Amino acid sequence: MGITSVHTLSLLMCAVSARSIQAQSAGWGPLSELHLSGDYSFAGMFPLHNLAYTSNLPDLQDCSQGIPNIHGYHLMQAMRFAIEQINNGTANGALLPGVKLGYQIYDICSMSASALSTLELLAQQYTEDVGQSAWDGVRAIAVIGPDSSSYSFITAPALAYYLVPEISYEASNEMLSNKKLYPTFFRTIPSDRNQVMAMIELLVKFNWTWIALLGSDNDYGLQGMLSLSQLAPSNGICIAYQGVIPTYSAATRPQIKQMVKSILQTHVTTVVVFSSKRIVSGFFQVVIEQNVTDKVWIGTEDWSVAKLVSGIPGIQTIGSVLGVSIKSAMLPGLKEFEDRSIELSRQSAMMSQNSANLWNQAVPCLQNSTMSMLTSGDLSMGMYDITSAFNVYKAVYALAHALHLLLSCDSGTCQKMQVKPWQLLQALKQVRFSIENTSMYFDSNGDPPTGYDIVAWDWTGGLWSLPIIGSYSPNPSRLKINIIGDGWMDGWMDWESIPVSVCSPECPTGYKRILNGQHKCCFDCEACLAATFLNKSDPTSCQSCTLDEWAPPESEQCFNRTVIYLPWDEPMSVALLVVLALTMLLTLGTALTFLLHLNTPVVKSAGGRTCLVMLTALLGAAGSAFCHFGLPRPMACLLKQPLFTFSITVCLACVAVRSIQVVCIFKLANRLPRAYETWAKNNGPQVVIAALSGTELFISLVRVSSEPPRPTEDHQFYDDAIVLECSGFLWPGAAIELAYVALLSGLCFGFSYMGKDLPANYNEAKCITFSLLIYIISWISVFTMYSVSRDEFVMALHVGAILASVLGMLGGYFLPKMYIILLKPQMNTTAHFQNCIQMYTMSKE
Repeated sequence: MGITSVHTLSLLMCAVSARSIQAQSAGWGPLSELHLSGDYSFAGMFPLHNLAYTSNLPDLQDCSQGIPNIHGYHLMQAMRFAIEQINNGTANGALLPGVKLGYQIYDICSMSASALSTLELLAQQYTEDVGQSAWDGVRAIAVIGPDSSSYSFITAPALAYYLVPEISYEASNEMLSNKKLYPTFFRTIPSDRNQVMAMIELLVKFNWTWIALLGSDNDYGLQGMLSLSQLAPSNGICIAYQGVIPTYSAATRPQIKQMVKSILQTHVTTVVVFSSKRIVSGFFQVVIEQNVTDKVWIGTEDWSVAKLVSGIPGIQTIGSVLGVSIKSAMLPGLKEFEDRSIELSRQSAMMSQNSANLWNQAVPCLQNSTMSMLTSGDLSMGMYDITSAFNVYKAVYALAHALHLLLSCDSGTCQKMQVKPWQLLQALKQVRFSIENTSMYFDSNGDPPTGYDIVAWDWTGGLWSLPIIGSYSPNPSRLKINIIGDGWMDGWMDWESIPVSVCSPECPTGYKRILNGQHKCCFDCEACLAATFLNKSDPTSCQSCTLDEWAPPESEQCFNRTVIYLPWDEPMSVALLVVLALTMLLTLGTALTFLLHLNTPVVKSAGGRTCLVMLTALLGAAGSAFCHFGLPRPMACLLKQPLFTFSITVCLACVAVRSIQVVCIFKLANRLPRAYETWAKNNGPQVVIAALSGTELFISLVRVSSEPPRPTEDHQFYDDAIVLECSGFLWPGAAIELAYVALLSGLCFGFSYMGKDLPANYNEAKCITFSLLIYIISWISVFTMYSVSRDEFVMALHVGAILASVLGMLGGYFLPKMYIILLKPQMNTTAHFQNCIQMYTMSKE
């Protein structure tokens, strides 16, 4: 409580002394218009005056010397109006049948007055507990008020000592929700935590992330500013400047002026001002003098709807004002009640004056006001007055409903009994009712379930008005903004012209933020690279995609990679399989034909039984193509390349031996007859074929055993695809295999070239050259395409190279002979071949 500790000692002594004087007096009647006798009494604390003089000393000025507070007057009348309604309803068997409520109203025009009124109420509890009676025999069993959080921090812990329930109508500081510190405190105004959340939602709604935050130099402003600054970072809001607004005076004017200058230097567009109306009114005077315009001001429920602020000359030039307001409400009958009250006050002015003087002897300066003193000025009610008065009205009815529960009034008659404050406190926690279409109850923190209206200042036609543009509900937290027509507030609320209040504009899609300074709202932008993406939960870093995913540059998500392999059911695969089947049938047909004509001159000149070996090898080479279809399998990977290279090696070895034989017969047999005979008699051709083929088989076995091919997933070749293939296609062992086949191909070509001048039936140079050219060109194409692409087309090209190699050998070596066997049988005779040899011999001679 700070400075009030001194007040407590001195004022408590005065209050208790006053109680002693009262206890010795008798025959007291109604003492003032601020008091009403009844079976049960409620105390009300209202600011009926504003004191121009303030001091840190523990002194107390006469409240009646201040300026009448019209807002406080309406609040006080709302309490009297509610109690009169309840009392008048007793004859009709309403809320409290047979019970009359009374009230004691205190003018809390200053902190000292608030402290003294609290001590007066504590003195009532004390005298009742020690067996003495209050001056009218009834102590206040509950308190309505005070109007501010600062005053409530004095009254709430003091009243809690006697467990006196207290319901404030305007104290919104969220610390008052702490039931461990303030167990008897309730309120009909929402907690500032809800107001802070409404402001946060409003800032997020319009993407105002670069703001200035100001708070008044009191409990209301400091706590609200603290709460908002704590919640702002988690909602992406950065506070560029934060300051405390002092009470305006000649001494604080330079400080306020410097605050305004600091706000301008931050280049923020939106300023959140969590302040009481009295303090912020002085601040805005300096804002107007500094010619600050084009700002968006976010106001609290205390000042955004107050005429004290909107009435400042030139205030309409500061920019746009959005505010949080207590839910609008209507209170039918209050205006008529006030008019009737004023008339009655004027008729009994003398009696009221006498009563006030008499009351002065008991509690100086707190209850010496009369209606005539308060009603000399303008008594019109604005929205702020009505909503706050409705909060007072609800507080009275909440206490009446609690009494209804305690006195068992459901039967139609209340059972009058002595009610202790702590009993009323327990009943108040159970209260739940509806009033003027508004649900009313208190949660576990003593707070009501109500939300807020969102209002905007409108100066259309030069007159100030407060259209409601939205609403906020706390459970669950939800903000709703209604756009009306083409927009309001000078047209900026249409969606295309909302003011911008950001430190840095949002990065383009797929760009990460690189923080620039201490605020996360100030940043540069950098594009995310390929294979990374920007996770919206962390806009400051680009995250890598998983191995099975990919992302293009500047991406905000990863995509599943395309899986590349050669399916069995693709149209291209079906076409290749058809050609492969025909090739194998052609090979089998050729082998069967050669087998049936094995002893004919054509077959013998082609190699005889060696041709069957060649055709079998070609069948195996063709069969290796099946290993290229479908998902790679371990066995298919082991057989795919070795089966083809070994089969082609066998075929080429046979061709090479056949070429050697022909050359030897026609060119070397006469020169080295014994050598050729020895080679021929000792199965030389078979040994050479076996040796050449065995060498290739050995190379393949060594390669497969040391580096066994296996199914692999290649994630490196393509950024957006996975290539399913067998490993080892470009390994050194595979290169040795292929080099050996190339060497053997060269050997075949060399020996066939040596026989280019042999008889036509024995001259295989053209056929073998044609076959080898097809083989070499097809495989050069495969390796070239494989180095630049790994898609299904290249896989199909690999199969095509196998088919080309087999068909090239069949077409170049075997089909000419099939042509003679099937279509030219007259050329497949011994006489024809001898004639060819004879003509070759004669040409050589």
